[in-house]
Amino acid sequence: MLMEIGKSGLKGSRIALGCMRMADLTVKEAETVIGTALENGLNFFDHADIYGGGQSELRFSEALQALDVRREDIIVQSKCGIQKGFFDFSKDHILTSVDGILSRLGTDYLDFLLLHRPDTLMEPEEVAEAFSLLEKAGKVKHFGVSNQNRSQMAFLNHYLKQDLQVNQLQLSPVHSPIIDAGLNVNMATSASADRDGGIMDYCRLNQITIQAWSPFQIDLNQGTFFGKAAYQQLNDTLNDYAGRYQVSPEAIVTAWILRHPAKIQTVVGSMNPERISKIAEAEKVMLSRPEWYEIYQRAGHSLP
Repeated sequence: MLMEIGKSGLKGSRIALGCMRMADLTVKEAETVIGTALENGLNFFDHADIYGGGQSELRFSEALQALDVRREDIIVQSKCGIQKGFFDFSKDHILTSVDGILSRLGTDYLDFLLLHRPDTLMEPEEVAEAFSLLEKAGKVKHFGVSNQNRSQMAFLNHYLKQDLQVNQLQLSPVHSPIIDAGLNVNMATSASADRDGGIMDYCRLNQITIQAWSPFQIDLNQGTFFGKAAYQQLNDTLNDYAGRYQVSPEAIVTAWILRHPAKIQTVVGSMNPERISKIAEAEKVMLSRPEWYEIYQRAGHSLP
């Protein structure tokens, strides 16, 4: 199933394939992964210039050529701005990064370019100039950010001629601060802490697509919650629903994210073709309101 990404007019799959680990594959293995994604309706591919030191983008390009896929039939996104030990949103770095991305991907343009995490030394005028030059040259069609809060996006928007179409944010049943604060308004609990200025509502009001990354992760250091004793209740619930809907637990988690009315796009990073096919079955599942809230609470959250 396709959805409009932001207000771009481009229709992308509700489940996107994150290509961070593609550098670990052979070209033949990458062909199988991309082919499986396409067979299951995933036409959106997410990259970043730092993934595999650029090798993930190169491997993707090599595999895509072997598959003979038309460029206009897929949506390709990449990110830039992270350097070793610091962030860099300078005009020169953005422009140089995009040229490198396009060269490695073997394409003339990106459908979306995202700024990768916030850069506190950002000069918004430089970003605006870089975006305009890239748009005018036809190198980038649309723009977005990742891991930014409401104020950061509003501040950058003030200088841009283009609308920001995407914000890529970490979200899973376990890691859900963009949901927690909205459920715990006016409560004297840690869950009520507004860490992002109401980014969920801001994106919804401005028709900005939230892309959920690491949907199966506890955090960047602890890995997935599947099989973890600390999340036994969550895993039992996911397995129960997986049996009920005859899909995998990963599909249930993905369906949990897709169920939210914010129309969140889920970025999954599996390089296992069988697992990709199972995750794609989330499109068949429409969780009820009680089921959604049960998964949320079994992940360790309390309702006020």
